[in-house]
Amino acid sequence: MTAIENAMAKIDIDPALFERAPFDAANAERTGYERYSYWRSTMRTFLKSPVSRFLLVLMLVLTLFSFIYPLLSSLDPNVVSLDLATWNQRPGKGHGIFGTDPLGRDIWARTWYGTRTSLTLAFVIAFFDVGIGMIAGALWGYVKKLDRIMTEIYNVLTNIPQTVFLVLLAYILRPGFWTIVLAMCATGWIGVARFVRNKVITLRDSEFNVASRCLGTPLKRIISMNILPHIVSLVIMQIALTVPYSIGAEVFLGFIGLGLPVKTVSLGNLINLGKNNFLLYPYQLAWPTLVLSAVTISFYIVGNKFADASDPRNHV
Repeated sequence: MTAIENAMAKIDIDPALFERAPFDAANAERTGYERYSYWRSTMRTFLKSPVSRFLLVLMLVLTLFSFIYPLLSSLDPNVVSLDLATWNQRPGKGHGIFGTDPLGRDIWARTWYGTRTSLTLAFVIAFFDVGIGMIAGALWGYVKKLDRIMTEIYNVLTNIPQTVFLVLLAYILRPGFWTIVLAMCATGWIGVARFVRNKVITLRDSEFNVASRCLGTPLKRIISMNILPHIVSLVIMQIALTVPYSIGAEVFLGFIGLGLPVKTVSLGNLINLGKNNFLLYPYQLAWPTLVLSAVTISFYIVGNKFADASDPRNHV
């Protein structure tokens, strides 16, 4: 009797529990794995939160309605009413959902036309800011020779107050859509580039990327599988921050009279006009401000929630 059998006999354990399992070639080939999908896992994590679902729906409804309404409406938001009785009318009673402005124009229609203009401006600025910043940041992070040059450019541009830059360009150039785009993108991209550069440097020298290069993994696969999933959250975060900030900058310039031309319907011009009559007709400022707040807050929170969900470290 062996030592193991003696020990089992003393503690009264069934020897059948220690019988060698027979070898099965079919079962030996079985491996446990999960069909992991990055984007499916991202959406599942994002949609877990009721707040994320609600604000996502709100953001989509506001954005889609602001672009669809001007296409379906036959009302010109710039047509001045010659009937003095329709000027400065409160909401309801046949004068529109949001009432009329000092020239009898429907504030409901002008709000959605203005939202479309402001969102278009914000999307264009976000596209150029994030696009240029991503390319510059990737080169800054990978090409070590560019580090000194890009660092000096970063130091110069970040020491220029963007508000002053916006005001100066608005004075020098003719106020308009592309003037604001140029003013915002001239310095906005460098912040994105800095974030991307720091992330790329961290990922470039990480152990799994070094191991992938040693194993001969193609660069395309390293970028798509090892780097891109970690940068997606950063890109989404920057877009989420750029859209509301761009709308806020347009509103600020309109507030001080340096934004889009007065004939252009935008949230900035509507708020600038509403503030002049706030004491007598507060609804002229309240409604555009509420729509502006709903758009910017929904974009900001949804962007942050999606950025957290797109981080692979938060996936289960």
